[in-house]
Amino acid sequence: MDALSTPSHVIPSARYQRERWRNGLGWTREILRLPAQGEWQLRLSIAEIEQDAAFSAFPGVERELVLLQGEGLRLRFADGRCTTLVPPYQRLRFAGEEAVDGELVDGATQDFNLMWRRDRLAAELLHRPLVGSLLFFSEPQAAWAIHLLAGQAAFEDDVLPPLAAGDTAWLGAGARRRFLLQGGGELLAIRVTPADVR
Repeated sequence: MDALSTPSHVIPSARYQRERWRNGLGWTREILRLPAQGEWQLRLSIAEIEQDAAFSAFPGVERELVLLQGEGLRLRFADGRCTTLVPPYQRLRFAGEEAVDGELVDGATQDFNLMWRRDRLAAELLHRPLVGSLLFFSEPQAAWAIHLLAGQAAFEDDVLPPLAAGDTAWLGAGARRRFLLQGGGELLAIRVTPADVR
């Protein structure tokens, strides 16, 4: 099965899998990996950073990091660049092979981590308020991941279970389908397509 055509479903935050970082210097709660077996093409997770630490290297992978909780995270790159992510929800996209150290500004942080293999997929991350309703369309070569940052939400006609803050929905690629999400709060919406589709 193509990774993007994985059937639509909701992943409650209680089901996220907690595991060590690849370099052993922190913890991650994995939300979703596609495909589920073998080498992943797309991975969503939440990093728990409790101390200054080097990030794991992921050659061939694009990354986007969003500050979810905490006072801030400073990212120092080997080439001298330095960016500080501050609340609420500041984010940064960078290449997974870059050498980067994370420094805590004032205490632990939690950070949403989107990663995708650039030779296989393209991803666009949007931060949106949810006030009333939002429409999403899955298509033959476009899927969506919806991570509810705050509030609560439900899909029209109960096509999928409702979302509480911290939950994630995957809207798999396939025949064009309309998903109407209703509620209140904030979310991250990630549109994922094959790398050669613009």
